[in-house]
Amino acid sequence: MSRALIIHRAGPQVTVQDRGRPGLLGQGLSQGGAADPVALAEGAALLRQPASHAALEMAGMGGAFEVTQDTRIALTGAPMAASIDGQALAWNASHLLPAGARLEIGAAQRGIYGYLHLGGGVATDPVLGARAAHLAAGIGRALGPDARLPLGDDPRTEVGLTLDPEPRLAGGTVRMTRSVQTGLFDPEVLERFQHTAFARDARGNRMGARLEFAGAPFAASGQLSILSEVIVPGDIQMTGDGTPFVLLPECQTTGGYPRIGTVIPADLPKIAQAGPGVFLRFVVIELAEAVEVHRRHMAMLAKLPGATRPLLRDPAQMQDLLSYQLISGAISGHEDVEQGD
Repeated sequence: MSRALIIHRAGPQVTVQDRGRPGLLGQGLSQGGAADPVALAEGAALLRQPASHAALEMAGMGGAFEVTQDTRIALTGAPMAASIDGQALAWNASHLLPAGARLEIGAAQRGIYGYLHLGGGVATDPVLGARAAHLAAGIGRALGPDARLPLGDDPRTEVGLTLDPEPRLAGGTVRMTRSVQTGLFDPEVLERFQHTAFARDARGNRMGARLEFAGAPFAASGQLSILSEVIVPGDIQMTGDGTPFVLLPECQTTGGYPRIGTVIPADLPKIAQAGPGVFLRFVVIELAEAVEVHRRHMAMLAKLPGATRPLLRDPAQMQDLLSYQLISGAISGHEDVEQGD
């Protein structure tokens, strides 16, 4: 029997996601991929597998899942209550999901996007070089009950690892660089933008996040004469009513709204994961600093496998106890006696 994940119940936006499809802007397709790519890297580190493997992205709500063969799993991103046959699971950790057991994942407790990673990754057929669903482009779909997803081969067996996730669920400072249209905003407007507390509108999706705030709108000069230009995830468009809209992975590829700046890639997950009650503040940094931040960010992702550690658990609550090989290498006790005779 081939290895597969069976979905018995799914939240409204459970999709297959990987790192997306870079390089297709010229064909009118944005990169897409996971809303929180750091979570992909964390799950790969916990399972000791490539970060290119596809996982399930769960927006706000998980579901009920089963596997046809024993499968290693990891849980990252926005924490959600999770259990296997009623036994609670630690988040930001790897576990063994036995064949036929029921994995239940509830609502997000903080943040928006949680991730279920599987040993070997989700092995659906690639489209344009990736397995990621891109709902805005009609690639893939949100998954529902009775969906059955093939899984790739998994040569590894270790589970019971955890890590300290990169902090990105509590909002805070978001760094941005100037865009070619930042000069359309008066210096006073840009300064006020950096001193305003924003909250993410609950109606946002994988295309972008509309930001709520108190105070006057952020108007640009000559806004009606702007031609449509190439836009990318991270761009902060100012809509006609002066409300900021931060573009996310499934954004369109061109747009005519003025852009006050662009969120750096390292901080974009803070926007995607901003849940209720979380506030964001923007600060402009120079391009040289942004490049250095990106270098450090990529180095951090590369070092994630070395940041994992054993998960401390109560053995009485470990359904997968044998997988830990706690007595590997044990002897019968007769060897020393025989040697001493």
